[in-house]
This record gives sequence, C-alpha cells and structure tokens, in this order.
Amino acid sequence: MNTTVEKYIIGLKQAYFDNNSKESWEHFEKIKDGASKEDIKKLKQVYKDIPDELISMMEYVDGTYWREYAGEKVIFYFLGSDVYEYPYYLLSSKQMIENQNLAIKYYSDYIERKYEEVPIDDKITNEVDKIKWLHFSDCMNNGGTSQLFIDFSPSTNGKKGQIIRFLHDPDEFKVIADSFETYLKKLIDNEYNFIEEDILD
Repeated sequence: MNTTVEKYIIGLKQAYFDNNSKESWEHFEKIKDGASKEDIKKLKQVYKDIPDELISMMEYVDGTYWREYAGEKVIFYFLGSDVYEYPYYLLSSKQMIENQNLAIKYYSDYIERKYEEVPIDDKITNEVDKIKWLHFSDCMNNGGTSQLFIDFSPSTNGKKGQIIRFLHDPDEFKVIADSFETYLKKLIDNEYNFIEEDILD
C-alpha cells in the first residue's frame, strides 16, 4: 500500500474510534473489499494518468457509496474537503468509469464561464472540449451539494492532477489541492475534521 494512503487510513480509523464509532469502522473493515486487478486495469484504460495514491486506495476499498459487500449495501464516509462540515463517500471503480463524462454533461456552461456570478478557479480550463476529469467522490448529500474531481486538463495556471471541489448553492468550482497526495495530506493535517460524532450518528 502507498505510504500516504496507509497513513491516511490509519488516521481515519482513529478518527472513527475517537468519535465513538469503533463498531462502525470495524464492521466496515470486516466486510469491505478492494477493487480487482481487472477493475484497476479498466480504470487505468479510461484514466491513464490516474494517481498511484488513488489506485492504492481503490485496492483497499472499491467504493463506499451504496456499494455492496458481503451482501450488504455500504454507505460509509471516507473522505473530506475544505468544506469540513461535509464528509464524502469514495466512489467505486465502476462509478468512476460510468461518470467519466459527468463534468461535460452538467458543467459545460460553468466551464465556459457563462455565469459571471459563479466563482471558478482560474486554474480550471475554460475549454470544454479539453475537459478530462475523474469524479472520485460525492458528499454526504448524495453528491447534490458537493463533488470532488481529479483534473487532468487544467488551465495554464493549474497543475495536471489537481483536485477540484464543486460546491452547490451557492455554486463554486475551486482547486483545493495540487495533487491527490497533497489532498490526502491536507485531510490528515486537518485531523479528519469532517468526521464528527453528531454526523456519524
């Protein structure tokens, strides 16, 4: 397992324990399963620049959003963002592939800057035909409030592999990390502040 991912998971487990959700974590750890070699192969075919850290995470668990493991539907908070009050789910390899055109389908007008009132980070391209985003996470509100993407097609001001956070109402697109590894390190440094007992209950 990738060192950063291993550190992230150890810390996340402790955050669950510290918030009186030890049983929830232990049940998750008991039934979850990682993506198969075939799943990983398909992901890499669709996203040739997918970061090693995300691959390593997928090998640990193949999604936590309405994902069936051992005959049970798993809905488990696994990630966060700069909007700390929203915990996020990790999508499965299948969901990531199915959602490969989501940004173009739903956010073309935003990307082309057709709405002046919607803040969009200048690190994000304004050319829809060049968009290549990997949708890897939805927030606790079924993704309707916020989604996370890995951006493989940044503007000249951005970096390939940067993490974009979309927030709804008010709408906003913001780059929250230069890479997936940096994104995980920020969640670690912020002490998993998206995991709180009142949210987990």
